[in-house]
Amino acid sequence: MNFSSRIFLSTAGIAAMGLSLSACTGAPAPCTEPENTEQQSSQGAQQAAPEQVQEQSSSAISESKPQQTAVPSSSSAVPKNELVSQSAEPAQQSSSSMASAQEKVSENEPMALTVIDPYTAFPAMANEVFEYADSLYKQGKVDDAVKYLQRFRVIKPLWNQWENQADSMLAEFGRTNAERAKQFEPLVLEIQNMNRARSNYSLVAEAADNLIALVPGDSLTNFANQQKQIAYNNTLDKARKEKSEILKLANDQAKFTEAEQKALEFQMRYRDFEDPLKIQAMIDDIRNMSANNDAEAAAYWQKNDPADALAKAKDLVEKSKFAEAKELLNKLKSSPLRKEAIEEYNKLADAYCNAQRKTTSQLFGKAQKQKDAAKKAALLNEAIASLDKCLAEYPDNSQKQKVIDNRNFLQKELSK
Repeated sequence: MNFSSRIFLSTAGIAAMGLSLSACTGAPAPCTEPENTEQQSSQGAQQAAPEQVQEQSSSAISESKPQQTAVPSSSSAVPKNELVSQSAEPAQQSSSSMASAQEKVSENEPMALTVIDPYTAFPAMANEVFEYADSLYKQGKVDDAVKYLQRFRVIKPLWNQWENQADSMLAEFGRTNAERAKQFEPLVLEIQNMNRARSNYSLVAEAADNLIALVPGDSLTNFANQQKQIAYNNTLDKARKEKSEILKLANDQAKFTEAEQKALEFQMRYRDFEDPLKIQAMIDDIRNMSANNDAEAAAYWQKNDPADALAKAKDLVEKSKFAEAKELLNKLKSSPLRKEAIEEYNKLADAYCNAQRKTTSQLFGKAQKQKDAAKKAALLNEAIASLDKCLAEYPDNSQKQKVIDNRNFLQKELSK
């Protein structure tokens, strides 16, 4: 696509907003001269440069820049610069493209327009103008370069027209939006008030979808979608807090039946949030905890004080009576003090594994001093057995990885 065609397409895009630059079709810049802007905008191609200038410039450009093709226009003799296209074909098609566009308009059919970014399109075209003028200058065609830049220089009045047209269109768009906003104001206010009251997502979504169904325009449609997202986030935060409370009933108080019932009700109220909240997985976990719960122990705590039992369990741990403490704490996991029992159980696991690691360290020290290979191996096996006890009794203890690393080290020592 040559520069002339780029100018045509850009003005065609602007024409969709009510502008027409028909006098500039096929020219590298709007067909205006510094001497008489208004006269040239009406005369168009009659103000062309001499034919000799066109031929000389076209020949020079072909020699200096093979990728650029100077294409004479039927309405202007000023040299054209093609910095994007590598052939004259797009330029030859410009007239047919214009005819096709006019035909579509005449048939009242929507014309497909190329969306351009003015912050990149206009600067790019201006750079092409400067590059072409510079190429003329470097070829010694100073007069041609000056005349070409003067044609570009007087485009400034058109910018004022474009700005005025943009202001007019913005005002029209603003009036349209204001009229639509007034028409749908009751529903808009209803949605806003629902979100201020942090109403449930399903209610806000229903109202927002009703607004969208009325086809209120993109502004109000975007507003409705934004309000739905706000309601979604608000409801999700609320649901997460509820989920936490349900899990506390099961994890902390061993109230599995109550927790499961609340979880099922929770699932019904938050059907739209299954993925982020993983509600079914929570229900399955509660059911698993309930299935593993000791029914006899649960009945026992209805008649006995779990607080006294918890104090006793702590005393057993301090006295290194690990087996008794473990049995009592497991029983306490079915009591209303389940959370405290689990915390104490984890402390018990650490204390037990620390004791086994200490024994392992002592046995390893003895093995290092032993000169008899058989006795050394026996001591190392005994040390490994101590670590195995830790892993067997408390497979999920917090020191598990350290214990495994110690065991691997002893295994290597044993294989030497």
